[in-house]
Amino acid sequence: MLLSSKSRTLNLSTPRIMGILNLTPDSFSDGGQFVGQDAALRHALQMVKDGAAIIDVGGESTRPGAAAITAQAELDRVIPVIELLRQELDCWISIDTSKAVVMGEAVSVGADLINDIRALREPDALQVAADSHAAVCLMHMQGLPRTMQQAPNYDDVTAEVAQFLAQRVAACEQVGIERGRICLDPGYGFGKQLAHNYELLAKVGQLHQLGLPLLAGMSRKSMLGQLVGREVDQRLAAGLAAHLFALSQGVQILRVHDVKDMADAITVWQYATDYQG
Repeated sequence: MLLSSKSRTLNLSTPRIMGILNLTPDSFSDGGQFVGQDAALRHALQMVKDGAAIIDVGGESTRPGAAAITAQAELDRVIPVIELLRQELDCWISIDTSKAVVMGEAVSVGADLINDIRALREPDALQVAADSHAAVCLMHMQGLPRTMQQAPNYDDVTAEVAQFLAQRVAACEQVGIERGRICLDPGYGFGKQLAHNYELLAKVGQLHQLGLPLLAGMSRKSMLGQLVGREVDQRLAAGLAAHLFALSQGVQILRVHDVKDMADAITVWQYATDYQG
């Protein structure tokens, strides 16, 4: 299976790692660590060296309760960094945003993928994404970041996530975004209680019915901490286990903070898997 953008193609026949580059001062796990172009570039270079195929650049925190920022503030954070990364790196670059203007500007300076937690539902986002010819990642979220964890409710979380993503894929196709440019994210931790997250993880393979690449992002999230009783900086082992389970269900892209450790885990998992024939 392939994922295509206007100028790049990503072969998903083997698992791919998306390394998280937060340019926010208030991210839940690494806020402020990589603010500034030099620090951001060093971290991105290291993640690529460690095995990341995609660098996901984000300028606005989406943790529960996070405050919204203006489009200009987001542009000021991400555009200079994406320009710098494009000059220095040959990997895929992703822009983690829901704002149409940020999508357009980011792609114009070198982003290959639009990673949107709102699945292109904000004003003009669908058309801007279509016109950009970039790849897109559509994520499921019930509610909005500020309030999404207050009372999420589902009758059948996997079926409802699949239905939502199918509707968003159809909306993309209607504006000219080809299926080869689309990947899907079930949205672990976004408007979901603990049981919802693990039911969705257990049944994530059912989302293959949509016929598109799947991305899973559980790195350092509360769904891990609640289960194992660890603080954010002590959830690495739990995250590796969760992501390896996702791989066992056919997920192709893993969005993580700890790229080197994830790459090592994938190497062992893949080596053993290959022996199964």
